[in-house]
Amino acid sequence: MEAGAAGEDWRPRGPGRRGGASLSTLLSQLPSSATVRYRGPGVPPWGEPDPPLEQSGPEAWPQEGSPPGTPPESQALRELPWPLEAKRLLWKLQAGRPERPASGSQGSKGTLLLGRAWARLAGAPKILVPWRTTLTRIGGQYGAGTESYFRLLRFLLGLNILGALFQGALTLLPLLLLGPIPGPPSHGVHQPCGPYDPLPQGLVDYPTYLINLLSGQGHLEWSPLFYGFYPAQLTGGTFRLPMAYLLCTFVCGLLCLLLILHRSVSGLKQTLLSESGALTSYSHRIFSAWDFGLRGPGPVELRRRALRYELQVELEEASLRKRAEARSRAQWAGLWAARILLNLLVLAMLGAAFYGIYWAVDPNKVLQNVPVVLETPILKLLVAYLPSIFISAANLLLPPVFGLITGLEGYTRSRQLQLLLLRTVFLRLASPVVLLASLWNEITCGGEPEAEACATCGYNYKEQPCWETRVGQEMYKLLLFDLLTFLAIPVLVQFPRKLLGSMCGGCLGRLLGTMEFQVPEEVLGLVYGQTLVWIGAFYCPLLAGLNTIKFLIVFYLKRFSLFFFCSPASRTFRASTANFFFPLVLLLGLAVSAVPVLYGIFVIPPSKLCGPFRGQRTIWAAVPHAIQGLPQTARDFLFFLGTLSFAVPLLLVSSVLMVYTLTLASSYGRQVSKLKGHIKMESESKVLLAQRIVALSGEDRDL
Repeated sequence: MEAGAAGEDWRPRGPGRRGGASLSTLLSQLPSSATVRYRGPGVPPWGEPDPPLEQSGPEAWPQEGSPPGTPPESQALRELPWPLEAKRLLWKLQAGRPERPASGSQGSKGTLLLGRAWARLAGAPKILVPWRTTLTRIGGQYGAGTESYFRLLRFLLGLNILGALFQGALTLLPLLLLGPIPGPPSHGVHQPCGPYDPLPQGLVDYPTYLINLLSGQGHLEWSPLFYGFYPAQLTGGTFRLPMAYLLCTFVCGLLCLLLILHRSVSGLKQTLLSESGALTSYSHRIFSAWDFGLRGPGPVELRRRALRYELQVELEEASLRKRAEARSRAQWAGLWAARILLNLLVLAMLGAAFYGIYWAVDPNKVLQNVPVVLETPILKLLVAYLPSIFISAANLLLPPVFGLITGLEGYTRSRQLQLLLLRTVFLRLASPVVLLASLWNEITCGGEPEAEACATCGYNYKEQPCWETRVGQEMYKLLLFDLLTFLAIPVLVQFPRKLLGSMCGGCLGRLLGTMEFQVPEEVLGLVYGQTLVWIGAFYCPLLAGLNTIKFLIVFYLKRFSLFFFCSPASRTFRASTANFFFPLVLLLGLAVSAVPVLYGIFVIPPSKLCGPFRGQRTIWAAVPHAIQGLPQTARDFLFFLGTLSFAVPLLLVSSVLMVYTLTLASSYGRQVSKLKGHIKMESESKVLLAQRIVALSGEDRDL
């Protein structure tokens, strides 16, 4: 057999002729080669000589109205290795469909104007999206990973705005309209679970007023900011404020859950595709990993470095896997012994941080009753902020230490990043849980309701006469201190470091002036702040509104520090991973925050002197009490939903649906595996066929 120029058909040679097709001629007949060489309809493929100018028009085509290289009629259009535009043109020519009207005709102008109007109408919602231009600029200069951080910040801002609107519409607005505004408990009146007197008596000096503003005490304690201000009943109508208060909590939590799930599922497909073996790591990064939204030579060079770093990481991980396969048993034993010791060190540091948080809560009021603290306002404020200081210090100091320890464990770079994120997430989410556990221990007398301090009212009313407001104050202080930390880092760390880097030259100047924008650490800071809001929203109803203001400040502050102080991180965080990892951490934070809130609703008795649930056995007891006031049919239906007659069939149906879904997913997985095997076998068959043809044609060349 012989082959002429690229694009000709195979035809048999005579018996007396020797020789055969070269390997390059053979490979040029493959569909992938034809796709690469294709340059558009009416233009010869790459590697073929261009026709003369007078023969390049439509009249020189082999068939009337068909471009060069038109396939035979027996070949299906979808099997052609052509772009979609060329297939569409050929389909119109073969079917005899008329072309579009000329650009100067009246019809084309009307169609063009209509298309432009429709495009503007369809793009109108995009104009309402906040910071769209800013995010595009950040993605163009710093990559899609950094842009994903700011997109997550915008998403959390929307969640807080929704939460603030729900809280204002269901609780604060009815209170203001139906009134009257509740007053504080009577001063000096003895009550069974009291006294409780949140308002200071007499004149308040400026330092005390500032301390009350930062700690949530004084006049701020008896305000719509905290739980204790809301009454159990409104006098201006039949509106049930306790049910609205509880309903707002559950509706906001369910809405956040649904929105986060929707965001995580939308990025799951891209993440699974990028993390699976369907895409070869090297070929995917070389041919498909370029970000075409980059603008300017600087971002292009940064993206090039990032791709070089990713390829370097892949090669290093392959080298580490080869060395791991060559390790002896003694080497494996030494490595695992070192890893165990390092993990014990990590656990010791986490335990020390959690013990410091528990000590800072000061359940015995030892530090607060020191005479020097009582006389000095600044020391009093410092003691009030000790838990927040310990939590923020642990969140700032321990992650870099974890990074150093992770580098000594002998893992690959990707596994090091995963372990670092896991330990940091555990530290950030467990810190407020430890704080709440110490508070619960103080409120419930160590879990002993029969203790002397808790026997009367079910909680330690002598130390915490309104324990819900105390929990809200702690979350309020944590949120304020987190905001102060966001403000202090650019002013006290980044700006002086950038100034020293510009003043010093050489390696020292580059070392001081180069600050990387670490996307995972910054994202965990956002998740930590949002977790505080989810925990404290029940005890501090306006906390979502405060967090909205905080996120607005954080956005503009991070944008300023990004453009003026920071450079993209050398270890990039892929946007496909971020689209799934960030919502996953948010779901974890939502689950962690739900535990203390549900524990306070179902287990601990509410305060008897404050809040909308005063006088109830538990907070959840207000729900059956409200159901008793409904009509008989509605009451029977709602009580039926809580019986086993409804729960057991629901559980069975859910189990059947879950088994069906898992079985369907398993069958789809097997089908995908078979298709991957077919693709692999087809590629191997092409290679074997090419080798066989070359061998038969007399060409002794290595494939």
